Amino acid sequence: MRFPPVVWLLAAIAALSTTSGTLMVLVAGIFGAQVAPAQQYATLPLALMILGTAFSVSPIALLMRKLGRKKVFMMAAVMGIAASLVAANAVKQASFVQFCLASAMLGCAIAGFQQIRFAAIEWVSLDRVPKVVSLVLLGGLVAAILGPELSVLGQGLTPGSFQGTFYLLACIQVCCFILFLFYQPKKTEELQQSRAHASQTAGNKRFLRNPGFVVAVLSASLGYGLMAFIMTATPVHMHVFEHHSLADTKVVIQSHIVAMFLPSFFSGWLIGKIGELKLILTGIVMFGLCILAGFFAVGYWHYWVTLVLLGIAWNFLFTAGTSLLPKAYLPEERFQAQALNDGVMFAIQAAASLSAGAVLYFLGWQAMIIVCLFTLLLLLAIILINKEHIPK
Repeated sequence: MRFPPVVWLLAAIAALSTTSGTLMVLVAGIFGAQVAPAQQYATLPLALMILGTAFSVSPIALLMRKLGRKKVFMMAAVMGIAASLVAANAVKQASFVQFCLASAMLGCAIAGFQQIRFAAIEWVSLDRVPKVVSLVLLGGLVAAILGPELSVLGQGLTPGSFQGTFYLLACIQVCCFILFLFYQPKKTEELQQSRAHASQTAGNKRFLRNPGFVVAVLSASLGYGLMAFIMTATPVHMHVFEHHSLADTKVVIQSHIVAMFLPSFFSGWLIGKIGELKLILTGIVMFGLCILAGFFAVGYWHYWVTLVLLGIAWNFLFTAGTSLLPKAYLPEERFQAQALNDGVMFAIQAAASLSAGAVLYFLGWQAMIIVCLFTLLLLLAIILINKEHIPK
């Protein structure tokens, strides 16, 4: 794939920065269980990281409009470094409160890194956006390997604790900061003009009346929410309720993470062949199959198939939704539109992650799956109503 060098640079940074999330998914719950005042608070650090992202992503996107992408990206990297060092000290002091603070700070940094995909697509024409989005998402495969590896290597540096793990994460964030020094935002006549007129047009929010924008946001957001809802509950239901081994549960989650990012090798190409709308509908079909398999999930392979289908469905909806988004707003509206998109998406993800355990405990696994089915049908109805107005 021939892209400008800056696109490859941003893809490399995305791969490194995504490591924060994959590392915390593995480490936060374990360390939380060791130092939390009560077991029910063990997952609070991870929840605070997600909430930190959800609350920060819109302000960060809007801050980029005022200060520029490069400065805010570098600020995000500095926040990531600080969060990692606070987390390392929290491990050293066995401080749960301090670790919660570090997790929230890391969530803020992740919110900044989430804007990388938008920075990358500014360097290509609209017809090449799907392939750029796919390239950036492929970094998740690197992070899926690197995050757990850093956890193990870090324990070798500081035996018996994760202190060394967070020192290594700080090094990763330093690498991101250094790479951002080489990043230059695209300076075209169109972008310069859009910045000059941003103050005059920002209040109009014309994109809100565009059905394509609504479909793009809801496809990515509800896809993210359904994925987080099922993924968060699966380890609990599989390991605690159905008594599958921790090793089997780990393999199912790892397979899911791979399935989330592996389709990026071809999902961008698929959009070029069939368009965003058809890929969104394909993702909905995959979600339907996931829900069908999940409803009967008891055995190991039921869970494995459910979570792999879940990862593929998420990739299709997220890639197609992100690709459709730039077609639904004007250049001068991009920061507001991107801020709203990510704000809605991560708010839904946070709500889904935080509620999954309670829904599973009070209503049960099958009732939880039925909730997912109704959400999916709602998304399908919205798309079918607006399909004639979706940009091609």
